[in-house]
Amino acid sequence: MFASRPSAGLGQSMLMACLFLCLLWWVKLAESFLGLDLSNLAVVPLQLSGLLGIITAPLVHASYLHIFSNSLPVLVLGTLLFYGYPRSCKPALLLIWLMSGLGVWLFARQAAHVGVSGVVHGMFFYLLLSSILRRDKLSVALMMVGFFLYGGMLMTIFPREPQISFEYHFFGAVAGCVASVLFQHRDPKPEEKTYQWENEEDSQDPLIGDLWQQNPQHPYSDGSQTPHEHRDTENKY
Repeated sequence: MFASRPSAGLGQSMLMACLFLCLLWWVKLAESFLGLDLSNLAVVPLQLSGLLGIITAPLVHASYLHIFSNSLPVLVLGTLLFYGYPRSCKPALLLIWLMSGLGVWLFARQAAHVGVSGVVHGMFFYLLLSSILRRDKLSVALMMVGFFLYGGMLMTIFPREPQISFEYHFFGAVAGCVASVLFQHRDPKPEEKTYQWENEEDSQDPLIGDLWQQNPQHPYSDGSQTPHEHRDTENKY
């Protein structure tokens, strides 16, 4: 159990993640129905024209299959991030967004890199490293949910298929770890509830008293073994 702390609330956190996901879908649907060519919004390594993609590339997806594969992770990991880290989620996302794109522009293969998967990997690794650094129950619980669903992201930062930008995954993960280190103290740790009975000192039972402290070999205070030995001496005659 946790004491109350500043939080966006689960419903509001899910709403924020849904709004971001709706933005991604709006861009993809506009591209399809309006016949827009958004290829110039991609990150193209080491080209001046590709610098714009550092900001715009996460909003663009190559296909509907591409955006479908990113939709549920955006919703789930975004909700966990907004709920567990209400104060650091925005600067963390901004850092992940820009740093992952910059890493792709500097070091990735010559190709047009698009998609929000770099940001998604950044959110996952932010939750992962934050749970290790903070080690409070809430951060660990959130990470367990994220790891159970998307633990495979630990492997997708490495080269797999030629058409997948593993560079975006890798630099997103790096950015998520950097953001976790920088912002680990921005959100206060939830305090565990303490109950009154936990602070009360042990009291003696009024019936037993301190009898339990006596020597078990001498159940009577004067060392005698039976109550018959306490008869008055005048009854001997």
